[in-house]
Amino acid sequence: MLRILVSNDDGINSSGIYKLAKALCKLGKILVVSPESERSASGHSITMHKPLRSNKVDFYDSGIEAWSINGTPSDCVKFALEVLAKGQIDLVVSGINRGPNMGTDVLYSGTVSAAIEGAIYGKPSIAFSLCCDEECDFELPAMLAADICKSLYEFGIDKDTVMNVNIPYIPYEDIKGIRITRLGVRKYKNSFIERIDPRGKNYYWLAGELDETETDEDTDIKAIKDNYISITPIKIDLTSESLLNKMKEVTWNLPKK
Repeated sequence: MLRILVSNDDGINSSGIYKLAKALCKLGKILVVSPESERSASGHSITMHKPLRSNKVDFYDSGIEAWSINGTPSDCVKFALEVLAKGQIDLVVSGINRGPNMGTDVLYSGTVSAAIEGAIYGKPSIAFSLCCDEECDFELPAMLAADICKSLYEFGIDKDTVMNVNIPYIPYEDIKGIRITRLGVRKYKNSFIERIDPRGKNYYWLAGELDETETDEDTDIKAIKDNYISITPIKIDLTSESLLNKMKEVTWNLPKK
């Protein structure tokens, strides 16, 4: 029986994490540790300048052990592995996020960062996102996620790798299958919206219009557009091996004063 840690960035009260944890019960014993409120787009931030506080919560009367933390998704996984579970976790699963985490957006994603924190601790880690931005039904995505978790765990996940999974929000019969993909590119236009407060001072909302021009067949973005589930292996080592080797062929001298 697997010991599975479940976290997210949408908060302990989100439907996505509840449905995911419930579906994963068929695979093993579940521990849920999640931010007490939504921490979307928090990236891989951790809390260092204020105390972390944990509270055990009644998780929808499910009987699943669950804790809320007044920190980030990365804090939650770190706290769970070091304090609550003492490292006794076989698999870290993050999600299910409301909204996609594809392409360059993974750099901002708290959902993906929670899984990355698990990988940093050497745990097989998977992040799930549902490509739905409004009111979402997580029942079917959670069932799919549980089966994908089982398949990926049995296949084997490298310790320095996170499996980033995006699921299209369409009926089951319309999902064409699963594609193994690379990260695409997502850009935003007109990111800042300017406003003026009652005192005449300028302030800004970070928003912007999504500009998806990625069309390559092997990307996560294209897979979702084609109604496929996308699975992208992401390495946490950001080193450019090709440039590293090229730079080693050059003699680099200390700059003169």
